[in-house]
Amino acid sequence: MSRIAILGGGESGVGSAVLAKVKGFDVFLSDMGQIDGKYTDILEQWGIPYETGGHSEDKILNADEVIKSPGIPMTAPLVAKLRQQGTRIISEIEFAGRYDNAKKICITGSNGKTTTTSLIYYLLQQAGLNVGLGGNIGKSYAFQVATEQYDYYVLELSSFQLDNMYDFKADIAIITNITPDHLDRYDHNMENYVKAKFRITQNMDKDDCFIFCSDDEITINHLSQIIVKAKMLPFSQKQTLEQGAWLKDEETISIKVSDEQESNIFLKELALGGKHNVYNSMAAAIAGKVMDIDNEVIRESLGSFQAVEHRLEKVLNVGGVLYINDSKATNVDAAWYGLECQTRPVVWIVGGKDKGNDYAPLIPLAKEKVRAMVCMGLHNEKFHESFGDVVPVIEDCTSAADAVKIASRLAKEGDVVLLSPCCASFDLFKSYEDRGRQFKEAVRKL
Repeated sequence: MSRIAILGGGESGVGSAVLAKVKGFDVFLSDMGQIDGKYTDILEQWGIPYETGGHSEDKILNADEVIKSPGIPMTAPLVAKLRQQGTRIISEIEFAGRYDNAKKICITGSNGKTTTTSLIYYLLQQAGLNVGLGGNIGKSYAFQVATEQYDYYVLELSSFQLDNMYDFKADIAIITNITPDHLDRYDHNMENYVKAKFRITQNMDKDDCFIFCSDDEITINHLSQIIVKAKMLPFSQKQTLEQGAWLKDEETISIKVSDEQESNIFLKELALGGKHNVYNSMAAAIAGKVMDIDNEVIRESLGSFQAVEHRLEKVLNVGGVLYINDSKATNVDAAWYGLECQTRPVVWIVGGKDKGNDYAPLIPLAKEKVRAMVCMGLHNEKFHESFGDVVPVIEDCTSAADAVKIASRLAKEGDVVLLSPCCASFDLFKSYEDRGRQFKEAVRKL
């Protein structure tokens, strides 16, 4: 019996453990921290041995293969030991893909991947297809492969998940865009990060489809240096295309993926506003057409979709001030989109774990739109340095409750209080979801 060790006891690790158990492996799970009770319940239900609060190296270094949770860097001491002795280290996605024959639509990108993933999943559901949702969103892909049966999967994949994928193949791959992000995990080398994103196209062949933004310079530059065997289907708001999706005029998106006649969707029909969501809707529409979904179903789905939690999510209007939760904006580009689509004066809540960010692209928008800033983090010096000459009022705090109190004091009737942090959440919160939910709870208590 082959032995599999799993590092990390979150959604990804526990799902992998269950699949390994189902497939007859000798499996052991280890987590340096404490495992959430809902996950220990699953491990005990399935009879899977595990440990918390540290690693028993003798139980891990003897594994035939190790499944590493995406949050653990390859530089972690135990991971380094495993690599040194030649142990194969893979991701949950790589492992689950071995046992899944479903058609897989895989989405990555620096921004927009959760919204695009959710749009496509909703669209396929509306078309009546038997479809699962996983990867970096929803239930673990591995757990679903172990316990459920789907004909299609829509998978959101982070660069960390792509790092340890080797034989996995997407049938439809989408890169929404690539902007500097997570550079602290890639030796502060942008090229390393770009290569990680493009791993989503590996193993694809001529019968597969690659959907990408032809307006994104980094994507296009890298495409000029590599060979992607899949059919190329770009989307653009700046140029007319022969195939893919593009703006026919200021009111209409045109979509064409084969020799058939192009179909159209009016911008006013889209449920999600903002330039960035036009891109997301284009990518989803192309995927729908490739899947041969009826034009009317695509149009109706893009018109009835509900916004993703933590992404420009309108929370409440209190005293004439609208509070928006954009906690998923964990990098500069995502925050740029969050600011760009605001039409009212902004009290902007920022801060968190800096990932080597350059805030310069945000300065013109901040100068134009931001009335005041609230820095919610342990180290806010970089925000003060970048925006001190641009934003009239900048205040600091270390909790979501205090951030909302300060923002409500600074905001005037007609303003927007926008939580769009630019940074990871791990200095003060468990995750961006935790940050967003604490923000919403604080707003509801105003």
